Amino acid sequence: MKNESEEIELKTVSEVNLKEDFQSSGVADILSELDNSLIGLEPVKTRIKETASLLLVDKAREKLGLVNESPTLHMSFSGNPGTGKTTVALKIADLLYRLGYVRKGHLVSVTRDDLVGQYIGHTAPKTKEVLKKAMGGVLFIDEAYYLYRPENERDYGQEAIEILLQVMENNRDDLVVVLAGYKDKMDKFFESNPGFRSRIAHHIDFPDYSNDELLEIANVMIASMNYKFNEGSQKAMAEYIEIRRKQPHFANARSIRNAIDRARLRQANRVFNNSEGPIGATFLSQIEDVDIRQSRVFSGGIDK
Repeated sequence: MKNESEEIELKTVSEVNLKEDFQSSGVADILSELDNSLIGLEPVKTRIKETASLLLVDKAREKLGLVNESPTLHMSFSGNPGTGKTTVALKIADLLYRLGYVRKGHLVSVTRDDLVGQYIGHTAPKTKEVLKKAMGGVLFIDEAYYLYRPENERDYGQEAIEILLQVMENNRDDLVVVLAGYKDKMDKFFESNPGFRSRIAHHIDFPDYSNDELLEIANVMIASMNYKFNEGSQKAMAEYIEIRRKQPHFANARSIRNAIDRARLRQANRVFNNSEGPIGATFLSQIEDVDIRQSRVFSGGIDK
């Protein structure tokens, strides 16, 4: 609650400088980090920038004494696994904190199991404890549609939903909820739960990465681990991506990370077996063609 001096100060401001606010609030830094750390996802970045603009203008209107309701900031992230939803949620939490919309700016990530109990009287305490931890920040509920299981009459997910809906409405000045999951399942979830649909203001779709973007992601991951591809392994990784994305259970950047972890395992085994005497950093850092091509993906199998 604002005290009297703050109210007077707000009413005496006659103009604002949005560009200065953009820089001084740290929002410019966050958006720059988003651009630099996330490959692709241009539609997502555009929506985040639009949301940042809305929040900056909303704060400017408040400074000028214009009557303004607090914006509804609850969000829905729809997309396949490994498309950056959790990473973007972290940036959103930081963005909201920098602009003063949440007190702490932390992210609490949960699934159904963290909210729904196994017996009568178990769900409410679990859900309320999670909400208590998330207050002042962002609550990220992955695969949110699993909260609702109408086929099971003894399921306690509906109790968690009712508590969430109440808190989303009554505490929206102190908590932002992000629901995430596959697009088709999220659409059905909202159809079955109009209470959630009415409280979600921002629906953001996360597209799958292209082959070129996945290869760029692989190169960034490799470099961050102090490894490197040569021409042969770069080509092998490109071929791996083309084959793997057509197989079941492909999870975009997550699948690429798993592939790199397996390549590192094969590389370590190869280096150990072939090394005689002292070896240097270059030898230990090189991912070779064979380290990629030993994957069962190249023989018709599936990497999980």
